[in-house]
Amino acid sequence: MTTTKNSIYKSYFIYLHTLPIRIMHWINVLCFIVLLMSGLNIFNAHPALNLGKSSYNNHAPILEMRAIQTDNGKFMGVTNIFGHDFNTTGVFGLSEDPDGRVLQRGFPSWMTLPSSQWLSMARRWHFFFAWLFVTNGICYITYSFLTKHVQRDLITTQKDRASIWQSIKDHVRFRHPSGEAAIAYNVLQKFAYLSVIFILLPLVILMGMAMSPFLDSLIPGWIDLFGGRQTARTIHFIVAWLLVAFVFIHVFEVIITGVWNNLRSMITGQYRIETHINSSEKQEAKHGTYI
Repeated sequence: MTTTKNSIYKSYFIYLHTLPIRIMHWINVLCFIVLLMSGLNIFNAHPALNLGKSSYNNHAPILEMRAIQTDNGKFMGVTNIFGHDFNTTGVFGLSEDPDGRVLQRGFPSWMTLPSSQWLSMARRWHFFFAWLFVTNGICYITYSFLTKHVQRDLITTQKDRASIWQSIKDHVRFRHPSGEAAIAYNVLQKFAYLSVIFILLPLVILMGMAMSPFLDSLIPGWIDLFGGRQTARTIHFIVAWLLVAFVFIHVFEVIITGVWNNLRSMITGQYRIETHINSSEKQEAKHGTYI
């Protein structure tokens, strides 16, 4: 029990995350980091996004990172988005490698794995962790359904959907529930997790498979359903960054709602709950009822 000048709180721990969930969560963290960084290295081999079956279709890319030479003879990094150039020298298009050399490359060395432009090694990292990610994801989905986690905690109710606007206002004002209410998913969390698990992740995996020449030869023509290999590559890239946005928002929420408490719950399973003791309970607290 803790006290302040005007308030008394009851503090206790609950077992929030089971061991399998915690293990699968950290495997996902590792896989996602490696997949993103190795994927950016692969992207650097052709730092542009095209639509259609081939990039050699005389159509301008919807996104391209490159280095150009200026009138004074110097080079600058340029990112072109839908025909508009942006100076991104030092970050995209032109940046320093770990040895301090200025090189033309899409994403900088500190964002890629390996840090040097090594396509074959990046593909090895990417493919190995992609299969680990898929296997771990299948295990997570199976476990979540068997333990009723999806049905109990993620499926939205009519009451949830009616509270969407209030939930948006609470998030904008950084108002978050406390006590036992903090462990329940709000409607925005439910929509976010359902979208990631059942839309974004399957889509990024499917688009990754669409870039495989082996699968294309095994089932000819199926990639055309998505507009061709280059379209699939573009969708894969965009969805990957949507997942990055989700991760940033997730980490931000973890920090502002109690970083150490949230980390402890995902490492040990123990989550600390603090609740106000009401007036009828304060007398009991004086006699040591609460610990």
